[in-house]
Amino acid sequence: MEGLTATLLLGLFIIIGALITLIAKNSEKFITFSIAIAFGVMATLIVIDLIPEALESLEFSNPIYTYLIIFLGSTIGFGLLKILDHFIPDHDDDLTTSEDDDRNLTHIGLVSSIALVIHNIVEGMAIYLLISNNFRSGLMAIIGVGLHNIPLGMIITSTFYQGNKSLKKTILIILGISLSTFIGGLLMCIPALENILETIEIVSLTLTIGMLLYIVIMELLPKIINSKYKKITWSGVFSGIGLLLLTLFI
Repeated sequence: MEGLTATLLLGLFIIIGALITLIAKNSEKFITFSIAIAFGVMATLIVIDLIPEALESLEFSNPIYTYLIIFLGSTIGFGLLKILDHFIPDHDDDLTTSEDDDRNLTHIGLVSSIALVIHNIVEGMAIYLLISNNFRSGLMAIIGVGLHNIPLGMIITSTFYQGNKSLKKTILIILGISLSTFIGGLLMCIPALENILETIEIVSLTLTIGMLLYIVIMELLPKIINSKYKKITWSGVFSGIGLLLLTLFI
């Protein structure tokens, strides 16, 4: 039940991003702070929690096999998000003022949504298993991934709303995308998967490391480096690190 609740809550961050786009006039500083917190949480989570947990879960007599499996799983997770993010517009694209026509904007939004749904299903499966095995790690992953999803919710909402000018259609699309992580969690409840649950847990853990590494290195780090709000950015980074370290004492 905890896993399903977690994947359902994770989808709410997409909705938060959508709401910001629809009601906020100047959300740039808020997004900068969210990205910075996500960077701090996720980078720290990988180093002090997920990698040690993966090393502990893979108890081979030869440590080379352990490191090899973690490396291969992380590489696959990294590559998977690289492929999916190829279809997702960059968060910095100013699609609301693009010269593309409405049909092109709708097409971009549709392709982005399909990629994001697949992306979220995989993430939902990973988060479900992670929080089922380690609640604290899962909670921090939800915060990190969720804050990263806020800008995605903003860009998808902006693209669709600019393209079709229909608030109802845009809301329905965003609700569908937000439920995709929950679908990933539901897939992990299939009884047939119980026989290979241990294998799925190990695979999911290594994939999660790779996926979070991709988000941290390829998406969040460039935003941190190029941010024009340096004080807000570093406040967010250290807040994220502190938030995760605080959970060590809970």
